Order: sequence, then C-alpha cells, then structure tokens
Amino acid sequence: MSFLEVSGIQVDEDGHTVLHDISFEQGEYEKIAIAGETGSGKSTLLQTIAGLVQASAGQITFEGKRVIGPHDKLVPGHEGIAYLSQHYDLPQFLRVEQVLRYANMLQGDEAETLYEVCRISHLKQRKTNQLSGGERQRIALARLLSTWPSLLLLDEPYSNLDKGHKELLKEVIHDITERLAITCILISHDPHDTLSWADRILVIKGGRIIQQGTPEQVYHHPTDTYTAGLFGSFNLIPAEAASEFVAKLGIAPQGRDILVRPEHIRFVSEAAGSLTGTVQKITFYGGFYDVQIQLSGTSINVRTQAIPAATGEKVYLTVELEQISFV
Repeated sequence: MSFLEVSGIQVDEDGHTVLHDISFEQGEYEKIAIAGETGSGKSTLLQTIAGLVQASAGQITFEGKRVIGPHDKLVPGHEGIAYLSQHYDLPQFLRVEQVLRYANMLQGDEAETLYEVCRISHLKQRKTNQLSGGERQRIALARLLSTWPSLLLLDEPYSNLDKGHKELLKEVIHDITERLAITCILISHDPHDTLSWADRILVIKGGRIIQQGTPEQVYHHPTDTYTAGLFGSFNLIPAEAASEFVAKLGIAPQGRDILVRPEHIRFVSEAAGSLTGTVQKITFYGGFYDVQIQLSGTSINVRTQAIPAATGEKVYLTVELEQISFV
C-alpha cells in the first residue's frame, strides 16, 4: 500500500479542464517537489490532494483511505493532511502564544519541540501585528502542524521572502521532514529550492505531468525545452545544425534538436573531435563566466570558471556526451 496514491485525477473549473489524468504515488518520508509555470495546475493539484478542491474524475488514497472532496464533506479537508497556502492568515492583535494555544492539540514537550523546529519560541509574547512576513509564515506553519499531520503540502512557501527568511524557512522545512518525520510535497518556482531538496520532481505543463524523476534526471535529461527552462539555462542546437555538431563528437545524428547545459561544454586545446568556434561575448556573473561562442551554423553559451580567450579569438570545445539530450 502506498502512503499517497493519486490515480487519474481530472479537475474541471468553469467548463475548463485544469488537471488532466494526473497519476503518481508517494512513499512515506519521500520528498516530492512540483515544478511548472504559473497557471500549470500546481496549486490546484495540492488543493485536490488536501481535499479542498473537488476532482471531476479519478481518486486519491491516503494511508489506505479515500480523500473526499468538498462536495461530499461538510468541512473540507482530510485528517492527516495539512495544506499551507500562499495566502496564510493569522488573527490580528493576538499574542502569538494565544494563537498557538487555541490551535494546539499536542502535549507540552511535543509543542515545545514543534515551536523550536519552526524557530518561533522567542516570538510567543509578540502580537501578530508586530511580526515580519517570514515570522508570520512560520507561526502559521506551526499552528498548522499543531495537529501533527502525516503529510504537509507547501504551496510556494518561499515566495515573497527575503534571503534571510528564505534560508531560515529552508532549515525549518528540513527539520520538519527529519526531526518531526512529516512527509512533504512542495511547490516552488526557484530551481535551487527544488533540485537541492527533493527526492523526486514532478513537472506539470497545462495540467498534465510531462516528466517525473530524480532531480539529476530532470535537470540533466529534460524531455523538452519547457522542462529544461524551469531548471536553468540551456543550449538548443537546431536539428539542421546538429548533424555537424554530433559528427565532430562521434555521435550518430537523430534528426532532432540537441539540448545541452552550458556547464556541460568545456574548453580544450585543439584536438581531434573538438568543436571549433569564435568567442562572441563574455559576461561575468561572480562565480563563473558565461561565454557566447559562434559555431558553424549556430551559437552556444558556455559556463566556465576562467576566460579561455578574448572576444573574436578562436577556441576549441568538447561536450560531456552523457549529458546531451535529443528533444
């Protein structure tokens, strides 16, 4: 029996299908991130899993029990599943300890551990209208976790946070999964948030899952340019220019575009099998240089730690063949 099983979920809203035949499973303690452009259906999927949005077709099973939608339940939601939306709210002008006490279902030591994990123990005497956005979010999270759910759904938890509060919240979410042993699904637009955290990533486009796999699989071998663009820069070499590109590298042409990340191309001394190009532009980004190279029939970008040549000079390149994707 799977911890969470989503089978053939479809959601229709105002005559428009928002989710199409969504299916996946999640094991207990497995960290899943959902990636996709705005409007792709990510939030609707989380809300459906939480029992807050009614599915038009399909079924969700959590810990062996069916998740019932709001049309069939007086109070929407499912026991054991907690959903933190982007628009969390707290009662105004109450002390933090009052807000937490009203929601708390834990024993003393358990509650204190939760407040420690959420980094809010020092805020208990403050009033909710005296808190920063990051502090309010962590208190909303602690209040939600006071029911000690088995599954926590986080909808864009890092949006609108400054760097300091974002890094602190990342530590909190890490401790929620490790110290409190709560399974999480997380949505984020920032690839640094998902690639470094998730065990598995689901990519959604137009309400459909178009790829799922480990962060390494999704980053290095995206199924298309949409997926590639969600996780960073990439070079797309058109099929008409790809034949010469792969011939130099000793790869059989496949009549499709080639996709390769800038960091998977390296500068080398002139050698058999290397590509020849001319430096067009050099841009410094602090930790690396982005070098634009003109090849025969196409232009590519290379990420490097050192400048190989000046603008206008000839350079030689090789590519990590195992990191090439045909799309």
